[in-house]
Amino acid sequence: MKAVILAGGLGTRISEESYLKPKPMIEIGDQPILWHIMKYYSSYGFHDFIICCGYKGHVIKEYFADYYLHRSDVTFDFSAENRMTIHENVAEPWRVTVVDTGLNAQTGARVKRVEQYIGGEPFLLTYGDGVSNVDLDALLAQHRASGKAVTLTGIQPGGRFGVLDIKGQAVTGFREKAREDGGWINGGFMVMEPEVFSYLSVEESCVLERRPLEALARDGKLGVYKHSGFWQCMDTQRDRGILEHLWSIGKAPWKRWDET
Repeated sequence: MKAVILAGGLGTRISEESYLKPKPMIEIGDQPILWHIMKYYSSYGFHDFIICCGYKGHVIKEYFADYYLHRSDVTFDFSAENRMTIHENVAEPWRVTVVDTGLNAQTGARVKRVEQYIGGEPFLLTYGDGVSNVDLDALLAQHRASGKAVTLTGIQPGGRFGVLDIKGQAVTGFREKAREDGGWINGGFMVMEPEVFSYLSVEESCVLERRPLEALARDGKLGVYKHSGFWQCMDTQRDRGILEHLWSIGKAPWKRWDET
């Protein structure tokens, strides 16, 4: 199953960093948050990625173009044959398709524009600026049992996000900004059936979280997997500081892989 990652936004709320690079390339530890997300999915056995690029997408392409070299031990011999020898590497078992989905395209348009690379199969979708310890196996199992077209991960972060109205395991609607009422929000980490593409448009203005998901909710095709564990987005430098601290002290809840 392919994992699609939305990585094309401008990242204006963390512009101190994003004026140089797309937000998913801002580092936690010494690796981009995009890498952390991919390592997390890969730890569950999902190794086939589609990256939806936009703003400064060339930075993401260059990162993966040089990934093998940067993660390996290398000898450069300039004395005779101008030869490069790679001794050991820690390359990932990944297949990465990087797609330019447009500078100004909204999230729904970006997903629609990678339809040809998904191949008519169910797929995973998440945002390129948030990490979690959500159980992807349990999420996928619930999705398959539910018969829904889309299952998103509902989380409870507090007061500055739009709220989901939930009945059982179904999303029935959306509300605007939360009021510290314990409301659930869309935390990403979604599973989607190919049916979702009929709700999307390639028009730049197509926002996944508005008309498409709202229509799926009205049609009874949108489910929610409730996650009460760790989840953190990286909208601001404060958010980045939280993630950086957890990583630096060895207590990052999303790290479930062994570097050795």
